[in-house]
Amino acid sequence: MGMDSFWLQNARELVDCAMGRVPADLVIRKGKWVCVQTGEIIPDTDIAVKSGRIAYVGEDASHTIGKETQVVDALGRFMVPGLLDGHMHVESGMVTVTEFVRAALPHGTTGIFADPHEIANVFGLRGVRLMVDEAAQQPIHVFVQMPSCVPSAPGFETPGAVLGPKEVTEAMTWPGIIGLGEMMNFPGVFNGDDKVHAEMSATRCAGKVIGGHYASPDLGLPFHGYLAGGPQDDHEGTREEDAIARARQGMKVMMRYGSAWHDVAAQVTAVTQKGLNPRMFILCTDDSHSATLISEGHMDRVIRHAVEQGLDPIIALQMATINTAEHFGVSREMGIIAPGRYADVLLVKDLRHFTVETVFAKGIEVAREGKLLIELPKIEYADWACQSVHLKRPIVAEDFRLPANNGAEVIANVIGVIENQAPTRHLKIKMPVVDGEIKPEIKRDIDKIALVERHHASGKVQVGLVSGFGFSRPCAIATTVAHDSHQMIVVGTDEEDMALAANTLAECGGGQVVVSQGKVLGKVELPIGGLMSNERAEVVARKAASVLEGFKLCGCELNNPNMQLSLLGLVVIPELRISDLGLVDVTKFDFIPVIEPIR
Repeated sequence: MGMDSFWLQNARELVDCAMGRVPADLVIRKGKWVCVQTGEIIPDTDIAVKSGRIAYVGEDASHTIGKETQVVDALGRFMVPGLLDGHMHVESGMVTVTEFVRAALPHGTTGIFADPHEIANVFGLRGVRLMVDEAAQQPIHVFVQMPSCVPSAPGFETPGAVLGPKEVTEAMTWPGIIGLGEMMNFPGVFNGDDKVHAEMSATRCAGKVIGGHYASPDLGLPFHGYLAGGPQDDHEGTREEDAIARARQGMKVMMRYGSAWHDVAAQVTAVTQKGLNPRMFILCTDDSHSATLISEGHMDRVIRHAVEQGLDPIIALQMATINTAEHFGVSREMGIIAPGRYADVLLVKDLRHFTVETVFAKGIEVAREGKLLIELPKIEYADWACQSVHLKRPIVAEDFRLPANNGAEVIANVIGVIENQAPTRHLKIKMPVVDGEIKPEIKRDIDKIALVERHHASGKVQVGLVSGFGFSRPCAIATTVAHDSHQMIVVGTDEEDMALAANTLAECGGGQVVVSQGKVLGKVELPIGGLMSNERAEVVARKAASVLEGFKLCGCELNNPNMQLSLLGLVVIPELRISDLGLVDVTKFDFIPVIEPIR
């Protein structure tokens, strides 16, 4: 039911319930009301709920209790508004919207603002629609942002899809689209690029929020130009001065604490030490792996972390409820415990060691003690959504040959992986030519890397060299999670294993696989777009762990090596990347050869 249609039918019913003329569906009695709108904790409070919305909050709701009313005793626990994640990508958990909700809901998350940027790169507008349609069936609020930068680097890769102003304009008319996804092309904004400005204009005309992504430490004129262009929030800050500059300029500071990005501690001092008003600050996760969701939690984990950094628990909660709701223009519907809002209420014993005991979503008790109490929708996926790995033919070892003219030595341009960092190094390494080709060298930590085009069955296989994984045996690892175009990337020390890895992913519809000497050591199948599984998050976490274990068995000791692998095709981050069109020097934005003769 749309929000407007609810008010046409039910506003008077809420009044009648508050006045005691009709009974409530649910009454939560005697809790401590965490009133984020005033920053107070008000003891001995009752909440009366009718048709999924709050009708009354006060000292005594006994006048609303009838024969059929469900009465829950809060037993003096805190009654907290449901938590909202202001910026996140469902696909990062390698699970569907439904399975993400299954994992996050028992942790107290009752609203997410999701940018389906990954699936959009594979399927375009119909991929966004897939997410919007699934979001609409959830028991919590799942808002979708329309991705803004698909593909990330026009002209440097062959994308699975292209989204532009026409598609953005159409998406802005869909129910469930809350705004424009993070505007990553920040140079395009301050340099006046027509496409990005047309997308922001379409969003503005629709009265929706423009998401930001200013990934630069430069707070000079480019930053001011970006702000003037219209982005209204940013999650890319990493320093206290980033947070202060954004807040002063009227931009919401989204501080992220996900599986890999830990940017709360450095920025929250703007509030805890510099004394800035916290109303401009929002907490979010950006990216949560399924293992993090299962073992550590979701927004509850972010709250605990923020409080550990010295933030007052009430302020931390405001950053995950009312601030987020007001930013997206939905605070009349959620983000506070007050009449007219959805009855999204958490019962919690301790605000400092924030553990959610009971979750009510839209007036229904949906989880207790970490266990889901409701059925989630069964989603059937169209064939096209599960068939996204399109190869011209099966891959063979010869596809990974790196031919070179016979000579004593050549200079190779090699991608150098840096542990725990997204940028790579541009290495220049002398390599011998053996039988007219360049071979991987385990002893020198030089592997083959190949980008296999998987969207258009073009048959293209681009081969290069990479260093830094530290493999100690013949092996190969392949992934269809390969930001942002999500082609297939294969890295290995043995061409036969590389072929087996690529063909294994083609057969299961995508995912990640580790192969050594003809055996599969670890695998996670991600059949939906080659990005997501519709299995339970704990199953996906277990399978993803088998891939990480496979990396270790092959000698790789990097932290999160599958993240490093998935970024090697991201041709907007320096210094060196690979695309289906060749090796890209991102510092110069130009293609360079893999092999150069020694002059």
